[in-house]
Amino acid sequence: MPASPPSEARLRWAPWWVLAFVALWPLPGPAETVLSLGSLLAMALLALRRFRGGMVLLSHEAWALTSVLFLSYWLPELISALDAYNPGRALRESLLDLRYLPFLWLVAIAVGTDRGRRLTFGGLAVILGFWLLDALVQAATGFSVGGPATADRLSGVFGADNLKLGLVLASLAPFPLTSAADRFGLAGWLVAALVLVAVVLLAGARASWVTLGLVLVFSAWQQFRNRGVIVALALGAAAVLCVATVGSDKLQQRIERTEAMLAGSPEGMDHALSGRLPIWATALRMAAAHPVNGVGVRGFRDAYPHYAAPDDPWLRDGDHGAGYHAHQIVLEVLSETGVVGLLFWLGGVALACRAWRFATPQARLRARAPALALAVTVFPLNTHLAFYSTFWGGLTLLLAALYAGSLLADGGRAAD
Repeated sequence: MPASPPSEARLRWAPWWVLAFVALWPLPGPAETVLSLGSLLAMALLALRRFRGGMVLLSHEAWALTSVLFLSYWLPELISALDAYNPGRALRESLLDLRYLPFLWLVAIAVGTDRGRRLTFGGLAVILGFWLLDALVQAATGFSVGGPATADRLSGVFGADNLKLGLVLASLAPFPLTSAADRFGLAGWLVAALVLVAVVLLAGARASWVTLGLVLVFSAWQQFRNRGVIVALALGAAAVLCVATVGSDKLQQRIERTEAMLAGSPEGMDHALSGRLPIWATALRMAAAHPVNGVGVRGFRDAYPHYAAPDDPWLRDGDHGAGYHAHQIVLEVLSETGVVGLLFWLGGVALACRAWRFATPQARLRARAPALALAVTVFPLNTHLAFYSTFWGGLTLLLAALYAGSLLADGGRAAD
């Protein structure tokens, strides 16, 4: 039987499903429902077709890269469960995360056509634009769709009990920046960049400042290949920083905390890093004690009291507070999944880079936004949320599928 026509087989509704998932991130329950239903629906449709229309839906290369990137994330989970500190939880997490694979196929299919990419990337830009506008309103009035500003920083649509606004905006910044540049040129890009700088600064997470800084430099070079644009951006960002610092005591305190790193002492470094040095030292001890497959995914909190120093500040009150995860991607992978997990992750990175290297210029152009977003999200010289948590792991895998699906939509390879 002939394959379904491309107009039917491409699942024209897939981009809308992806956008609904992202738009619902501030509401974890509904977002998880969309993810699970999307996975079930994708599996049902593929089973009904018995994968006969698979290559119409997506190229061989995109299927393969999406699956391999998922496996480089998931297999360490499964292997870490063998002798984990909390084997039940590690195994449960790995089995639950299997639902990501069909959903990632759906995401890759969503950006497998020009129409799908326009809808998905443009829709992401619109969603982030709304979140930015809402955050600006909160900065001016104290109110947001996510509730009043009761935290010590902008919380926006995520709410004061879920302070992820700056981190999410920074990781997804390539989408509104690319959209603004494509539609309005340099002026549009600069306006989008300065709004992002203002909101991410006031959102307070200093890891997001590093991420956004990387995005802005690389996005400016991708879009305009002009050092003058980077200089103009730096001057504008400095002006925004000065104005924001004058108007926000909390932001000024964070800048002063960051400056403590210049003292060169361990105490100053630990103060600048919000007390993360003991957590990182504990993560290294876990990795040394369990070098093969770690203490188990999401087992960091269970193992922490056994490997922390006697005077660990996070144990003084009988709780280990921020010691729920390593706060750094390399240390998280090493401590929770060991050298085996790190090798799988590095293998995934190598294959993603190889796909980029051998892709055509046209393929790189259409994948530039998700490629940059994925690269800065896993940038190792920064602090991070837990990559094996539901939210941040889901965000990272989503970016991986957007990258694979857009880069390799037509195979993406240069001619021999």
